[in-house]
Amino acid sequence: MLPLSFLSIPALALAAALVAGPVAAQSGTHAGHDAHAGHVAPATAPQQRWATDAALRAGMHDLREATEALHHYEMGHLDDTQRDNAVQRIDAAIGDMVANCKLKPDADAALHGLLVKFIAGANAARAGRFTKAELGPMEQALATYPQRFDDPEWNRREGRD
Repeated sequence: MLPLSFLSIPALALAAALVAGPVAAQSGTHAGHDAHAGHVAPATAPQQRWATDAALRAGMHDLREATEALHHYEMGHLDDTQRDNAVQRIDAAIGDMVANCKLKPDADAALHGLLVKFIAGANAARAGRFTKAELGPMEQALATYPQRFDDPEWNRREGRD
């Protein structure tokens, strides 16, 4: 199992830039990520879902809550301060996952494919141009997560069954 240390915010930001245009600069670097940058996440769910650790589960829970807040923002129910709080929560969740998750290479690659959607959405919100176009991929990433990762608490959290 490789450490998630090569899952860097700058590398994810670069991937988001390729998907969503210019990206705000992120800080921090992790050695060894350049070799991993070309690894593409599998397009289909694995036959067996990948194991999760507490950091991944907590981070994805935070990303879900922040995405739900941005959904309300997009509908006009939240102000810019609440939007910024959601963006900060996304940044913190990704930073924590980068620092603390330990995943196998294929699982890590799949996680990369999900996280770039949150980074792109957060960057759009930060720039004041968050719309359904940015929300949709974030919600799709949340729907994809339990198909690819074994998180026994995912549907039990927040009354979901």
